[in-house]
Amino acid sequence: MYLLDANVFIEAHRRYYSFDIAPSFWGSLKSLAEGSHICSIDKIQNELCPSTSSPDLLNQWTSEQFSDHFKSVDDADVLSSYSEIQSWSASSTHFTDEAKREFAQNADAWIVAYAKAKGYTVVTHEGNNPQKRNRILIPVACAEFGIPYTDTFNMLRDLNVTF
Repeated sequence: MYLLDANVFIEAHRRYYSFDIAPSFWGSLKSLAEGSHICSIDKIQNELCPSTSSPDLLNQWTSEQFSDHFKSVDDADVLSSYSEIQSWSASSTHFTDEAKREFAQNADAWIVAYAKAKGYTVVTHEGNNPQKRNRILIPVACAEFGIPYTDTFNMLRDLNVTF
């Protein structure tokens, strides 16, 4: 099972798989979710569809086509993993205080926690740069906890998706 980060949706929408160029990409995401191959979490949905913004095509699509595939992070195993990940982040002397605050406030720690609790692979476009101090990158946190991660293109290849 693959767990999608917000940048999977955002990068595709804004760049290489926009709705008008590659509608089959979006249809594939929906089909993969319906087949229990991919999902995301409610914290990502909140980032994609903030109540303060005007809806765009991505907001509309996620609300109308993918909303059932954003999983709640309220499960006990996810909350336990989240606590463990936040303890690691807070006790790290490598990252700046601002990086730790940001990691605690956005969906990144939650997506790592959900993947850890459920045994999923995280899909993100962030690179693994363990030297970076001013931001805790998802792949760095995943590596710390032995959580597999990949990008959109490798996920599509692994799932034998073609357009």
